[in-house]
Amino acid sequence: MSSAQAVSLVALVGWGILAASAYRAHRIDAAKTTRISLIWLTIFATLFLVVELLR
Repeated sequence: MSSAQAVSLVALVGWGILAASAYRAHRIDAAKTTRISLIWLTIFATLFLVVELLR
């Protein structure tokens, strides 16, 4: 692993911790988290399929 990759990995972990703590600060329960995650997964999968079909 090069030093640039290590810096990117550390930054990614840092942003993930920051996002998770901000999300947790809003006290959103696990059921709502799962629902939101599935909605976003569906949106991205649909967009991916549309782009692939239009190629």
